[in-house]
Amino acid sequence: MNSKLMIGWSEADITPVTEKSISLAGQYYVRLTKEIHSRLKTVAVAFSSGDSHFLMASMDNVGVAESFQKLVRDAVVKQEPAINPANIFINAIHSHSAPSAHPPVVMKGANGGVAKAVTDPNVLSAQEYVDFAVPIVAQNLVNAWKNRKAGGVARALGFARVGHCRRAVYANGKAEMYGDTTRPDFIGMEAGEDSGVDMLFTFDEAGKKTGLLLNVACPSQIMESTYKVSSDFAGATRELLKKDFGEDFHTLYQISPAGCQSPRDLVRHYTTEPDFWHEDGVVEMSNRLRTAVINAVPGKIDYTPVFKQNSIRVTLPRRRASYVDYKRAQAELARLTAIMPLDQAYEEFCKETHANEKIDGPGPYDSKLHHMVLIKNEQAVIKRYENQDEVPTISFDMNVARIGDAAFASNPFELYLYYGQNIKARSKAQQTFLVQLCAGASIDAGYLPSPDAEKFGGYGGLIINGQVGSDGGYMLADITVKEINKLFE
Repeated sequence: MNSKLMIGWSEADITPVTEKSISLAGQYYVRLTKEIHSRLKTVAVAFSSGDSHFLMASMDNVGVAESFQKLVRDAVVKQEPAINPANIFINAIHSHSAPSAHPPVVMKGANGGVAKAVTDPNVLSAQEYVDFAVPIVAQNLVNAWKNRKAGGVARALGFARVGHCRRAVYANGKAEMYGDTTRPDFIGMEAGEDSGVDMLFTFDEAGKKTGLLLNVACPSQIMESTYKVSSDFAGATRELLKKDFGEDFHTLYQISPAGCQSPRDLVRHYTTEPDFWHEDGVVEMSNRLRTAVINAVPGKIDYTPVFKQNSIRVTLPRRRASYVDYKRAQAELARLTAIMPLDQAYEEFCKETHANEKIDGPGPYDSKLHHMVLIKNEQAVIKRYENQDEVPTISFDMNVARIGDAAFASNPFELYLYYGQNIKARSKAQQTFLVQLCAGASIDAGYLPSPDAEKFGGYGGLIINGQVGSDGGYMLADITVKEINKLFE
């Protein structure tokens, strides 16, 4: 007979407490602010049954570094030695309107910009934010563990128009993120979308809803080009559901594979709805998700579900640059820097971006085809070729769990929808919750593009954008399916 399921929830505010300006992570250029659109939170849930347990937490930020998660794990175990640190996993909602939880890269030689954000004593540094956030995230996980009570779960599937493919393909065989779909040579979007909203509700013994794992194939980043701290539509949805179910109801937002997705419909050109680059889009999207949750009909509550969990270390090959790629990049870099060196190109990039921000209309305001970006692309190819033999792989912790007939599996990538569909279709679970941007990796994971994205190129499909290519993507899909299905044998 299965043991009783124990469930504990907790959430805490991780909005920086500072008089300094806050550098918002996620873009190629620096955005400094003191304005707050909405509070940043971390939401944690602890599950245990018999001798097994695992804990999950979300963070309202752009990504979770492995080093950050290790600090949190260590801090948790100091307080609660009964918790296995390998069973703690943290995922990001991918808001581009929060400070970085690990130090940004300084663009050497560039005046101001990123370098200023790192060195200016009036700007909150990444290390200062890490020092602030780690104890809060750790304590919140401990609180969730201590809050465990007997409860049950019931899954549900809803639908909402949230994510859309953001890569436009042209007749020349190239793709562009947020490309102009009115061009006469536009031939279609590179991929589809997933309107499914996967939900796992938790309940107390009286049958009252206590929380929700909300899994959606779209990052929470409508506010990504603004100058305000924001938990975006994931945070807004969380607050709406508190009004529906009570202040003690918790929502943990997870991003299903959505590396090619965004909350913008490029085909309809923002003519029938908000442009989803500004605050009105947050209101609209959170209402769509709230409606999906309210209309969902959970199945029967299971208080003694099958409960299995495994944490494994996964190793994948890095995407390699060929010698031809290397020589071509060297030649192109020489050509580009002769036209305009990186320092000047970066300053021009920032000027152009800030000028575009003043134009009333949707983003993006920065161009991934700018001279500066082209230089960085070629530098990345050269760097990859020069260190790929020394660092041939990337590794990360994967959490795989079964609760009843639902399964969970995590990865650190901005994983393309293509692989999510592959995994979900082959999973033996009745409902599969895949969680991207989770737990970090041995090196920053970045995008994991589909074969089409590699072929068409453009931002999101280039070597500069991620550590693993489509071969590794297929490997990841096979490993994930194998580990999920083991739990159903």
